[in-house]
Amino acid sequence: QVQLVESGGGLVQAGGSLRLSCAASGRTFSSYSMGWFRQAPGKEREFVSAISRSGGGTYYADSVKGRFTISRDNAKNTVYLQMNSLKPEDTAVYYCARSNGGTFYRSDVYDYWGQGTQVTVSS
Repeated sequence: QVQLVESGGGLVQAGGSLRLSCAASGRTFSSYSMGWFRQAPGKEREFVSAISRSGGGTYYADSVKGRFTISRDNAKNTVYLQMNSLKPEDTAVYYCARSNGGTFYRSDVYDYWGQGTQVTVSS
């Protein structure tokens, strides 16, 4: 069983920054691509970013491109999401997830999910 635990969320003013972390259990972390999704109140969960097994490939939703950076440390079994220039519309619960392969922006290719961390951006 894989456990994913997110941390780093909080309340920040517009224009500020936060770094989310997602720590994974198990010894096969480096064998899987990882992704970040978010869900705002009353909205569907949406893709934010993904990273390949080695970290050499990164992918972003258009809404966060240029402001967010995904990275991973396979030695620490951790994936990060650095969020800069935050906007009120970035307010959501952010989830990390492990990909089981396939199209990276589809939530149905992710088989394990964390419990989520709240990010609130005030205007």
